[in-house]
Amino acid sequence: MADSEPKILISREAIEQKVAELAARISEDYKEAQPLLLVGVLKGSFIFLADLSRQLTIPHTVDFIAVSSYGNATKSTGEVRLLMDLRSTIAGKHVLVVEDIVDTGYTLEYLLRLLRARRPASLKACALVRKPDRRKVDVTLDYVGFDIPDKWVVGYGLDWGDRYRTLPYIGYVELAEES
Repeated sequence: MADSEPKILISREAIEQKVAELAARISEDYKEAQPLLLVGVLKGSFIFLADLSRQLTIPHTVDFIAVSSYGNATKSTGEVRLLMDLRSTIAGKHVLVVEDIVDTGYTLEYLLRLLRARRPASLKACALVRKPDRRKVDVTLDYVGFDIPDKWVVGYGLDWGDRYRTLPYIGYVELAEES
């Protein structure tokens, strides 16, 4: 259980600036490889994906996929389950997976393996935040917004028990130790 209200880790202004920078880089990198398919990983990426998508200057489409590795717990089980698949085929398309957070890497590794088997023209990954200290598997991130410490972060799509997702900043909550 959280001991208090979230404390600000990354301000709304810093997020806005970083999203604009990422969108500019992605637009430049994909200017010759169009259209781009953004694959948002639900639920957490929806706010980041919406803001990133609006900042892109290249043609693109959006689809969603949903996976779970936490359930209602605060620690990853390491087992990833597909909850909702893409609606579109990705064979021959340029695909960018858009994640809210990468910590252990299990979820992203699973997604990249799953999508790579569908033979996209290219497959890259973008995450708003990454926790380098929590990494368990080696997975490549092509675009990263922020490296953060090992704290339970909320806001801007990130949640704790489905709470705090719509905060305009990224904050953290202090969790009581699990027994």
